[in-house]
Amino acid sequence: MGPVADTTPAPRVLVVDDEENIAYLVTSALRLAGMDVTAAASGEEALAAAARTSPDVVVLDVMLPDLDGFEVLRRLRATGSTTPVLFLTARSDTADRVRGLTSGGDDYVTKPFALEELVARVHVALRRAGTAAAPSARHRVHDLVLDEDQHRVWRGDTEVHLTATKFSLLRLLLVNAGRVVTRAQILDHVWQYDFAGESAIIESFVSTLRKKVDTVEPKLLHTVRGVGYTVREP
Repeated sequence: MGPVADTTPAPRVLVVDDEENIAYLVTSALRLAGMDVTAAASGEEALAAAARTSPDVVVLDVMLPDLDGFEVLRRLRATGSTTPVLFLTARSDTADRVRGLTSGGDDYVTKPFALEELVARVHVALRRAGTAAAPSARHRVHDLVLDEDQHRVWRGDTEVHLTATKFSLLRLLLVNAGRVVTRAQILDHVWQYDFAGESAIIESFVSTLRKKVDTVEPKLLHTVRGVGYTVREP
């Protein structure tokens, strides 16, 4: 008998960029990496394509001819989508990066960039969003529960909906419950590459995570000044 055919569907990626040459290069590189790629050249076109194809990852340019990337992302999230979004833009200012990531984006790639790096970051986003751990992989601290198999989170009886990056961050903290997780460890385990020490990005993500899972008493997510963060029992 020959080898069993791989029936796993190719990851679906939506590339949104109005610069035709960049869109072509990115789309070609991702297709060569075995992905099913759809391209869009405007915000409205991107939203329609996302509704039609349900992509696993969106590569989203900030500067578009109609809606900017932040507005496209806001509208995507408003539909309940937790699809990882990688911003692709010429803007390199830290404030833009923080805004992109804290508004629900998962990564930020600045032009010019190496295609190999972009493809690698798309792979990282796919792993974060789609990997399931061993059976019954549940992590609990007090009434905060994270289920890796179902990719779901609850605080008490209330389900909390998190993007893939926030889910990965919370999982890291819960797996290390009671121990301090340093900023360097967060960068390494959640994003899997260095943000050049820009701790503002981590602080912003932790802040938005608190607004999701720590709005009731007792508070479980704590900052250890100058070191990092920890989740611990009250």
